[in-house]
Amino acid sequence: MPGKTSKRVLLVLLLLATTFAVGFTYYITQQTVVIIADEQVQTVNTFKDTVGEVLREANIKLQNADKVEPGLSAPVTDGMKITVTRAFPVTVTADGREHRVITTPVTVAEVLYKAGVFLNEEDVVKPGLDKVVEPDETVQVVRVTTEEVEEFQEVPFKVVRKEDHSLARGLRRIIQRGKPGKEKVVMRIRYENGKEVSREIVDREIVEQPREQVVAMGTLQTYSRGSREFRFQRAIEVVATGYTHTGNVTYTGVYPKVGTVAVDPSVIPLGSRLYIEGYGFGVAQDTGGFIKGKRIDLFFENRQEALNWGRRKVKVYILQ
Repeated sequence: MPGKTSKRVLLVLLLLATTFAVGFTYYITQQTVVIIADEQVQTVNTFKDTVGEVLREANIKLQNADKVEPGLSAPVTDGMKITVTRAFPVTVTADGREHRVITTPVTVAEVLYKAGVFLNEEDVVKPGLDKVVEPDETVQVVRVTTEEVEEFQEVPFKVVRKEDHSLARGLRRIIQRGKPGKEKVVMRIRYENGKEVSREIVDREIVEQPREQVVAMGTLQTYSRGSREFRFQRAIEVVATGYTHTGNVTYTGVYPKVGTVAVDPSVIPLGSRLYIEGYGFGVAQDTGGFIKGKRIDLFFENRQEALNWGRRKVKVYILQ
């Protein structure tokens, strides 16, 4: 009887030892891992050996461009943190084409590298190269080129006015005709995606100097006709024609007579006393549909006299 009791005790002790060994082995081989994915955090206990196996066990599916830290083949350790960063699309526009890149949050520079888009020195990228991209963002590459071209431009001449005391006031005479000069201008032209966006002058050089125009300005205000001398406000050169009786009164309401002159009131005010070379004294009393600008119409007693006058360029003196 004592022998049977000893055997039972031994069997119980052996069973307890085995259970303890199995439990201890289970305890030391199980790992606790934290998984951060899809904006969720979960803690799992696992016997898996690698990060990839743990994610499969947790039913977390990965796309090719998703980023896992640590890597999928990394061994699992107790208390490990596994982070899954999902990839997203980014559009790159360059050279008239669109490139779709699937990426995790990286800089614009890295996205361009993935898209196979390379930059020249002056190219502009929007947003900047150091910016970290976001889902569905568009990265724009603006191709920038510049060139310098030479152009020849006209340089205007100056007008110099000089008083001439022998010339009637209101008249002018060109003593020396002006001539434009020539200037060589170097322009830097900037193109963005092949289209001109700006021009900048980087150099200019006068290759031919302009010649100034010299104009004599009349100051004389007296006119002599035979033994008679009279003063005038100013003189004007006009084209003068002749007309005769029509049976109608003038614009000012009087019947025309020799000395009646039709004028453009914006040039010669109505009522002005005039002296017309080759015709004599007159008064601005009429207007006409064709009398515009520097043109006047002189009254004659008959049609033949008007025809004999014809069309002439004359000086008109507006008397004081």
